[in-house]
Amino acid sequence: MLSPDDFTYALENTRVLLAPAQRLDTFGTSLVNYFLVTEEMDAVNLSRVREGRIHAERPQIVTPQNMARLFLEGFGDQGQRFAEQISAQAGRFAFLKYGFRMSKSDIRSYDVHESLENVAGKLKDELQAKNEPLTALLTGVDDGWEVCLLKFMVDMIAASAPGNRDDFRERGML
Repeated sequence: MLSPDDFTYALENTRVLLAPAQRLDTFGTSLVNYFLVTEEMDAVNLSRVREGRIHAERPQIVTPQNMARLFLEGFGDQGQRFAEQISAQAGRFAFLKYGFRMSKSDIRSYDVHESLENVAGKLKDELQAKNEPLTALLTGVDDGWEVCLLKFMVDMIAASAPGNRDDFRERGML
């Protein structure tokens, strides 16, 4: 388990070298291919490449009525009154809920006896040549690689959300 300092270090040292050219899909599942390059801390010129897929599920609209149901489990009368107040202001509140999953079977890892900069540079050139719209190249921290990957996905969701909201509005769903 990572210490709070290691967790923060992983967040601060996550870099996106090649961002997906396309945002997450509004009305379907997106399959994001990632390549995460980290450097072995105890060895010189030893990098680890992890590649895999993250399944980003279709965003769901969470309305005040739905949110109220989520909040109410285990709450009494005061929770019910709060939910009613939120529902009364339905026009002011609507959220998108995103889900994603990463399966360990989707992950491939291999070591390369070169510096992180060299490995990442070569991979970036290869990936740009392939021109796949939902592929990302990241660098991060070896011990906290999962934190790096989750930070990337949260950032990708934040970047996709405005366009996803616009898509829902265009269809009259928000």
